[in-house]
Amino acid sequence: MSLFDWFADRRKGQSTGKITQEPEDGDGLWSKCPECGLVVYVKDLKANASVCAGCGHHHRIDSEERIALIVDPGSFHALNEALEPTDPLTFKDRRAYADRLRESQAATGLRDGVVTGLCRVEGLDLALAVMDFRFMGGSMGSVVGEKITRLVEEATSRRLPLLIVCASGGARMQEGMLSLMQMAKISGALERHREAELLYLPLLTHPTTGGVTASFAMLGDLILAEPKALIGFAGRRVIEQTLREKLPDNFQTAEYLQDHGFVDTIVPRTQLRSTLASLLRLHGCKPKELTTA
Repeated sequence: MSLFDWFADRRKGQSTGKITQEPEDGDGLWSKCPECGLVVYVKDLKANASVCAGCGHHHRIDSEERIALIVDPGSFHALNEALEPTDPLTFKDRRAYADRLRESQAATGLRDGVVTGLCRVEGLDLALAVMDFRFMGGSMGSVVGEKITRLVEEATSRRLPLLIVCASGGARMQEGMLSLMQMAKISGALERHREAELLYLPLLTHPTTGGVTASFAMLGDLILAEPKALIGFAGRRVIEQTLREKLPDNFQTAEYLQDHGFVDTIVPRTQLRSTLASLLRLHGCKPKELTTA
């Protein structure tokens, strides 16, 4: 029996616990909240930024929806769209990495797990990166790291504030050390951005974990988070086994991290655009002509 088969057999006999993923929509017209059970039209849910009107649960959204919620209509100009991942290690577990990439690209319409570009928020210029959890769990590979680094450098060159919306399971194991190198590369670019006295805001969404949390997600001038987002480095079980003690039920939530000083403020999705605009104005940002040439 292979190691993979052994783990698969182990998992079959284990309880998976509470299901936190959104349920299937059936005919696509209705959505049931996994927290309070409220059933609403999908159209009404999306009109409320995919936030449950009953309990405030934030459903997971993709990068396209996220960008539409943040930026002024028609103001987003994508950068480095042609960058595409390769398979430098010819990695294969149960399936080849190259096959996983092709499947994710076909399913999402993206080349990799982040969309970057320049935009406006209430008329104020902003450099924006949005990670997409649909693409291999938002994992950070070489292309994700390169696109974010280029965006940070572009923001520094143009003297623009920067927002990175984080949603990731961490570094992409299929690229090994090349993936881990992105942590240092992005962090170095952010340090140059800071030295230029420019604003950087990370927004931590559900989930933000692993190498992303251990690098650029926690390097902001102000760290924002969505309500009840899972934020952490190692998994809960690993930490409990290491400490040999039971962790609080709300451990690694945005609220827990705010109480312990790791998150500055929690921003409901419906208030995100106005909050961002207020923060940009507070830090001296003013409307000006934005060019993409």
